[in-house]
Amino acid sequence: MDQSLFDEVSRVARQHPRLRKNHNLHQESDLVQRFLNVLQPGTYVRPHRHIRDQPGTGFECFLVLQGAIGLLVMDDNGTILQQERLEATGPLRGIELAENQFHTLVALAPNSVMFELKQGPYQPTEDKDFLRGFPSEGCDEARLQEQRWRDRFG
Repeated sequence: MDQSLFDEVSRVARQHPRLRKNHNLHQESDLVQRFLNVLQPGTYVRPHRHIRDQPGTGFECFLVLQGAIGLLVMDDNGTILQQERLEATGPLRGIELAENQFHTLVALAPNSVMFELKQGPYQPTEDKDFLRGFPSEGCDEARLQEQRWRDRFG
């Protein structure tokens, strides 16, 4: 994981309609998922949580390696319970979320690179439980919601 990898994945993320891109360091069948997640300002991460069959395996760990990411933790009604700024050069660089915590991420700086760690294997249809009441990706309402969240961080 070097600067040239960060730069390449950031370039791809800037060109991607979602304004983000994962770079997996694991195989889909691995029991532990390890990957870089590069986010650009404007990317909308629909609030979600991770639920697994075995207690304690729905955690998610974030470590910002470049740039800054806003983390919002919400209750079942979408009320923000916790707001954290994770920054590669700041006082808080990483955090681990327990399972069943609804959350979203907000890119606060261009080319923000985060290392993520969570339980695998990856199962696309079961990986995320989306919080009701928030728009799906790609619509105007989602873009407005992302901007409101980003504004919370100044």
